Amino acid sequence: MIMRKAMIVKVFLGSLIGLVAAGVLCAVALVLAASSGVFVMNGPDVVGVRPDPFGWSMLALAGFAVLVIVAASMGLFVAWIGAMLNTVNLADKTWFVVLLAGGLLSVGFLVTAAYVIAGPDGYRPAVPPVDEHSALPGLTPPPGTDTPATQADLAHR
Repeated sequence: MIMRKAMIVKVFLGSLIGLVAAGVLCAVALVLAASSGVFVMNGPDVVGVRPDPFGWSMLALAGFAVLVIVAASMGLFVAWIGAMLNTVNLADKTWFVVLLAGGLLSVGFLVTAAYVIAGPDGYRPAVPPVDEHSALPGLTPPPGTDTPATQADLAHR
């Protein structure tokens, strides 16, 4: 199923916000744990953890932040795939090629951000829109017909 551009933008921005917030949370938790003396150091190496409730809670918070970072990264990947699937059916393949090449060259985040800002929406509805001028206002075609009735058909009724 092809995602609409609006959904791709929501997934991308939500994942980006989650990634930044979790990164800040992880950094704060680790700095607080290190400053309270939770880590047992041997030179530059961490060789143990002091069994302190505050320290364990900070390490658990940092672990939770890492899980959110992983989930947000998956969301960014889904947004990139959605952007590629959205642009694959366009007549002009430029956006698709840019998204594909950027993802394969490990700059998928940047090309997806560019698509979110300036890319086209390649979504096509399953049912073509009805031409407003083809039928008389207030009249609907009989059930079971595929095409709207013409004015000549409506005149004989």
